[in-house]
Amino acid sequence: MGHGGNVINELTTDHREVEEIFGRIEALPPGDKNRKVYADQATMELVRHSVAEEAYVYPAVREHVAGGDAIADKELEDHAKAEQIMKDLESCEADHMEFDRLIGLLMTEIRSHIADEEENLFPRLRAACPPEALDKLGDKVRQAKKMAPTRPHPSAPDKPPANKMLAPGAGLVDRLRDALSGRGKMDD
Repeated sequence: MGHGGNVINELTTDHREVEEIFGRIEALPPGDKNRKVYADQATMELVRHSVAEEAYVYPAVREHVAGGDAIADKELEDHAKAEQIMKDLESCEADHMEFDRLIGLLMTEIRSHIADEEENLFPRLRAACPPEALDKLGDKVRQAKKMAPTRPHPSAPDKPPANKMLAPGAGLVDRLRDALSGRGKMDD
């Protein structure tokens, strides 16, 4: 993740990448161990994406978009639901009886969230912010994703300044755990 361009292009590209991972999961038969690998990859991408949105995009929405507080609060609610599903999914292997239900729930939740952002939030943000501000937000989001956690932390703060202070430390620990465990990587 980290594509360049303004914040809307950055986040829309993230959406396409997650959708591609969901397609890989759906193409595999139930119980296939690679479904878990792809679920972990989707979780890693989604957590980084969410942390960056919570740190920079939603505060900008609150500041610049009419009715921004209500919009940002709804987006944070969506994130909280998805994060809890990802947390529940984290302990399930692909052949666990709950895996298919949880991954289906996650895909439904994320697809609905993506549609809402792309049809409602992004056009309003584009209309409310000058291009330079959207470019700056894109840079901040890319930086945040590099430092962000890769695992769900449902009890972590989701609003600045606490989320901006805690995310890099959690991200470092998560990336270390991922490297040591091979999480999100295919077996050779």
